[in-house]
Amino acid sequence: MWEKVLCRNLFKKSQIFPLTSQYMSSLLIFVVQNINLFLTNNKNYNIDTRQRNNLYLPQANVTIYQKGTCYLGIKICNNLSLEIKNVTGNQKKFKIAPKKLLHTYSFYTIEEYLS
Repeated sequence: MWEKVLCRNLFKKSQIFPLTSQYMSSLLIFVVQNINLFLTNNKNYNIDTRQRNNLYLPQANVTIYQKGTCYLGIKICNNLSLEIKNVTGNQKKFKIAPKKLLHTYSFYTIEEYLS
């Protein structure tokens, strides 16, 4: 019988992204390169909260939209740590910062990252 072998550690050692992590990296780069297409919460609401600098996530009831590039990109970007969000203005530094996170944890699903 074949033993169950997890590739997560092999991915980390070889610094290879699983497919989901590659997709997440591409979404983050898309959002940062097109940041002018997105609103922040402080531009949409007058209330000063902790999430005021997060990107505004429009209400969506359609599953196709929720699984789309813009919606998922906003969700993933809003879930980044503050240190990574602070370098979104510098695209060269930003391309490196999330890759370190994605290599460290080697996510297999987007839900795993969002939880």
